[in-house]
Parts: sequence; C-alpha cells; structure tokens
Amino acid sequence: MKNTIEIYRQTFRYKGLAVLVIVYNLLFVIFNLISMVLFIPFLQLIFPDSSDEIVTVSKPVYDGTFSGGIRYVSDYYNYFTQSMVAENPKNALLFVCCSVLVAFFLKNLFRYGAIWHQSELRMAVVRDVRQNLFNKAMSLPLSYYSNERKGDLMARIQSDVGEIEIAVIAVLELFFREPIAVILNVAALLYWSPQLTLFSFILLPLTAFVISRIGKSLKRTAGQERIELGVLFSKMEEALGGIRIIKAFNAQKFIRESFGKTNLRHQQLTTKAFRKRDLSPPLNEFLAVVVMLGIVWYGGSMILDNKAGNGFDGPQFIGFILVFSQLLRPIQGIATSVANLNKAEAAQLRINEVLDTDEKIHEVAHPVSSVELRDGIRYENVSFAYSEEAVLKQVSFFIPKGKTVALVGESGSGKSTISDLLPRFYDVQSGGIFIDDVNIRDLKVDYLRSKIGIVSQESILFNGTVAENIAFGKPHATREEIIEAAKIANAHKFIEELENGYDTQIGERGNKLSGGQKQRVSIARAVLKNPDILILDEATSALDTESEKLVQEALNKLMADRTSLVIAHRLSTIRNADEIIVLSKGEIIERGTHDELIGKGGTYAYLSSLQGIS
Repeated sequence: MKNTIEIYRQTFRYKGLAVLVIVYNLLFVIFNLISMVLFIPFLQLIFPDSSDEIVTVSKPVYDGTFSGGIRYVSDYYNYFTQSMVAENPKNALLFVCCSVLVAFFLKNLFRYGAIWHQSELRMAVVRDVRQNLFNKAMSLPLSYYSNERKGDLMARIQSDVGEIEIAVIAVLELFFREPIAVILNVAALLYWSPQLTLFSFILLPLTAFVISRIGKSLKRTAGQERIELGVLFSKMEEALGGIRIIKAFNAQKFIRESFGKTNLRHQQLTTKAFRKRDLSPPLNEFLAVVVMLGIVWYGGSMILDNKAGNGFDGPQFIGFILVFSQLLRPIQGIATSVANLNKAEAAQLRINEVLDTDEKIHEVAHPVSSVELRDGIRYENVSFAYSEEAVLKQVSFFIPKGKTVALVGESGSGKSTISDLLPRFYDVQSGGIFIDDVNIRDLKVDYLRSKIGIVSQESILFNGTVAENIAFGKPHATREEIIEAAKIANAHKFIEELENGYDTQIGERGNKLSGGQKQRVSIARAVLKNPDILILDEATSALDTESEKLVQEALNKLMADRTSLVIAHRLSTIRNADEIIVLSKGEIIERGTHDELIGKGGTYAYLSSLQGIS
C-alpha cells in the first residue's frame, strides 16, 4: 500500500493534468450511462405496451431534491418523447435516435479528452521517475557499483519505470473513474428495480474474491520477474563489454549458455506473470455471464409472474440488462487496475531501494566553499576498510604544494584507495585528510572535486567529438583553449590528422582512437580543467613504449608546478618524484627519493632491479 501511495503522489504532482483527466473521465462515465438509458424510450417506441393504445404520460413536476431532479429529467424526457409519439411516431423515433447519437458522440469525445491529457501526464511522471533514478545513480558512492550490478540498475531505470507508466493510468481509473461508474450505474439500477439489483449483488462478491486471489499471486511473481530481469541486463552488459576477451578465449558457447539459462528463467517468470494478469479478463467475463444469466432468469421470472412492480416492463428490463452490462465494465476495469498496481508495487519497491540508498558521502551543515592551497595536502593517521579487513592502517604523509609524491607497492597494497579518498569517492573511517588545515570533509564536495584533476589507467571517454571530450570538465571552453590544452598534451598533431579534426566522432568509450591517443585526450581534458591538485593513477602502464614516451612528456608538462599524487607500476616514470612512498598491506614501509630508496636496498630497490632501473 505504501508504494501505491507513492505512485499516487507522483501522479498528482501534476495536479492540473490529473484534474483534467478526472473531469473528462467523469463526463465519459455520465454520458456512457445516458447513452444506455436513452435506449429505453427507443425500445418503448418499437415495442409499445399495446398496439392500439398509446400510454399518456403526465407532465412531471420537480420536487426540489437531488434525487427528485434526476427523476424529473428522466420523466420529462419520457413525457417529451411520448408527446411526440402522440403527434408523429416517426418523428419521435428520429428524435430518440438523434439523442442516442449525441450521447454516444459526447461520451467518446470526453473519453478521448481524458486520453489526450492522460498521455502527457503518464509520460511526465515516467520522465520524472527516470530522471530521479539517474540523478541518484550519479550521486551514489563508488562502493554501490562495487556491490550492485550495473545491468540491474539499468533494468530499474528502463523496465521498472515502464510499470510506473501503466500504474499512473491505473491510479486515476481505480480511484476516480471506475468507482464513480459503479456508483452511477448502481443508482440507475436501484431506481428501476431495487429487488433485482439486490439479487445481482448477491452474485458479485464471487468476482471480487477471485480478483483478490489472483492479484496477490501476481504481485509475488512480478517481484521475482523484476529481479531476474536485472540479472539478465547485467549479463548482457557484461558480455557486450567483454566481447574482445570472450572471442579471444573462444568462450562464446559458455557465455551463450549462461545467458540462455538466465533468459529462460526470465521468460518463464514473465510468462507466469502474464498468464496470471491475463487470467482476470476472461475469468471476469465468464463470471459476468454467470451473473447476467442469473439476473435474466430472476428478472424474467418477475416480469412473467407480474411481480416486478413499479411499472417495470419488458423495455425497462432490457434497459436494466444494458446498464448492468456497463456496470461489469468498470468492475473488470478495477480488476485490471488492481493487477497493474500489484505489478507496479513490485517495480516501485525496486525503484525506492535505489532512491533510498544512503549516498554515504555527506556534506556538513555549513560546508566551506573556498580554500586556497598554500602549504599542501596532509594524510593524518588514515585508516579505511571496504568490508571487515582494513585496506589502510594509520597512513600519514604530506604532499607539499607544487611537489610530486608517488605511491608504489604490490597490487592490493592500498595505492588506489589513497587516491580515491582525496576526491571523496570514499570517506576515511578514522584519521583525516587536510588541505592546509581544512579537513576535506568540511569542504563542499563539488568545490573539492573542482580543484582536482584525474588521469587514470583506463581512459574514460564519451561518445562525442574530440573537442567535446576535452571540454568535458569545462563545457564553455573556447576552441582556442581546447587546442592549447591538446598541444600541451601532445595530442594536437594526431587530432588534426583525424577525418574531421576536433569535430571527429570518437565512438563509444573512444574506441575509434588508439590507447595512446585516448590517454592524451584524457590528459588534455585535465589540462583544460587546470586543477590545483593532480592524481595520476598508473596513467602510462597500459601503453606501448612510443605512446608512453609521448604521454609521459604530456604528463610532465601537466604536473609542472602542480601538487601531484602519482600511482605507478613503471618506476621509470617516477624517478624524479619529490618523494616516493612504498606501501605493503595498507602500511607505509619505506619513503624517500629514488636515490635514497635505492641506497637503502629495501623493497623499492628490489622492485627497481626487477625492472632494470638503478
């Protein structure tokens, strides 16, 4: 129920559209009933009580009450048609036919009016939910993506949001159309024959019971299907992202079989959900026929035995059947809406799981929005753990302004974690990181990251032009600024040789460029941002010798007079660092310049000897 209320709240965020849909639906319901009721005079004209005598109806009088008003309109219409019959029966028949035509026209006009505004409303809600999910995805910490599948998140943004679109319609119809249709139809039925109406109500609870049982079962199945769809998306994303390795290891068969099993499980659950959802309409229709036949038998017996009373005759009985058939439509609509809401509740639950996820990186109540780097960056007794085992243990060091500190160590020693803590991709669990004397937790996150430039081992580029990727952190940069940044990054020459120069589309993840070219575009991006602090995370480790030379030259230009934190496996790239820190199992075991560490003959000297560096 909580998730249904959330869908209701999202729908009525657009009150104007929602009210218009409700008003048009209400008018549709009214004229739908009128179009059925108007058939009674038509039937009375075709099948009069006596072929020799026309029944005279006296002019009605309005008694001033609401119910009396409804009766007055009905009686006056009968009086008017009977008066026309007395003068010219064919004219009366034409008038009744025109009345029914107008009622049907208005009924469908108002129905389309509801659909017209409903189309905008449903897509506006979907747009908002999808935007909220995407915004949340952008603000979630990196730890979320370590624990959750990206494909599952994509499934929630795409498929689960689609269920909300259907639910928007279901909410409006379930609360503001179908119940009103039921009430108006029941009022008309009670007006004609309370006895017959009460008899029909004895049979209706059977339908309600069946609907509720199907709805509960559907909700369970829909939740399972949503989870399996997330797994399916994850496998798809994983396979497409690793297609090169899959082909290299001839693993296509294994991947196909693995995907096929997941695809089959999803298909089975989806089929099960569809079968349960689609069971409601035919079952409701059958139950409706059972109820209808019961009414026909009971009502027909009353008329044949002359026990109907209140002038309830054959034409009115047929009208009763027509209106009762229209009563079943909103009842079936309620069943369909309940089924759709049950599926949507499962989808909304999964959406809320993302929206309610703790972002973990929180700002203080009054964050500092500006700080000038004068002295340097200080790590003070920093400890951190992703789970239970500590990755960093009481790490302390200082990076003076304009100097370069390099981190060295085996895989898993904590190098990347140290660099990720500085821009607050994660928060330290004890100790602190300070820019001069300001704890980075006291800074606005956006401001902190605006002062930091990052060049990582994997060059993350986006599907766009070269110029757009260089200007990624500074979208309003001029072409001259972009070209100057590319020149500093040793990228200008190869960019000019591309098909359309700086306007060349580089494809998804920049796959139209070589590894060295992508890295130099990444460096140009960092140059254009002009950060005070620079983080280089193994920026040359994946490159060939020639590309490494060009990239290293670009990095040297970039690091000039900047406060830099460098992670390196190739020790030749950090020989000139102001300080080199050697890590092992989250602790600092050595520190000093290249020559000092070589002279100590410790771990760094051993690693250097393995790479032929002295």
